[in-house]
Amino acid sequence: MSLRIVVCVKYVPDATGDRKFADDLTVDREDVDGLLSELDEYAVEQALQIAEEADDAEVTVLTVGPEDARDALRKALSMGADKAVHVDDEDIHGSDVMATSLVLAKAIEKTGYDLVIAGMASTDGTMGVLPAILAERLGVPQVTLLSEVKVEDGKVTGRRDGDTASETLEASLPAVVSVTDQSGEARYPSFKGIMAAKKKPVEELELDDLDIDADEVGLEGSWTAVDTADERPARTAGTIVKDEGEGGKQLAEYLASQKFI
Repeated sequence: MSLRIVVCVKYVPDATGDRKFADDLTVDREDVDGLLSELDEYAVEQALQIAEEADDAEVTVLTVGPEDARDALRKALSMGADKAVHVDDEDIHGSDVMATSLVLAKAIEKTGYDLVIAGMASTDGTMGVLPAILAERLGVPQVTLLSEVKVEDGKVTGRRDGDTASETLEASLPAVVSVTDQSGEARYPSFKGIMAAKKKPVEELELDDLDIDADEVGLEGSWTAVDTADERPARTAGTIVKDEGEGGKQLAEYLASQKFI
């Protein structure tokens, strides 16, 4: 039986762009370029490596987001994933991690899975809790923050590295895992992979396809919301210390006044 791997990926605003909130205090995704979250590239890479080691495996990439989120799916498909699922519905706009995890869980159940892989966090929200919430919704074990992951004999094993020690974790499939940016460099899509991605299937789903009511997601269905936000103050001119024999003293006094030392 084929090993069914589902990788959750996210289309995020470019961290180097001028990111800001929209009028409804959600992240403005219209006026900034987006891309596949870098941390999710590690998840795609690990899924492909597991599939390459398996006798028979299929890698599906899944995203929840607006039309532009297809760009994230195309990147993952060009890396080598077999197919993609895109959940796109206007009522999802403004969903927090709880609402998003509901949509992902329903889409994963509909797609079918043995192993779900996610990055350690998204580069926009950086919460890092979605894999755990997703495992709870699916009712399966979670093995998170892995720097090494393998699947064998119906089990997933992995190494989690801490500050002072590493531990080996194991869970029976089906399961949810997340991988860190120490799990191995993600491959760069080849020209052949980019061309092949254009022919790979991308399934489009809406909330009705997942039996989810609009009031369970979006701004109204979310557990959290942004109440107020202020723009970051413009950068001011720095303090210049001229070294005329007492530069070190002046620098130390400045650092002390700012409570850096």
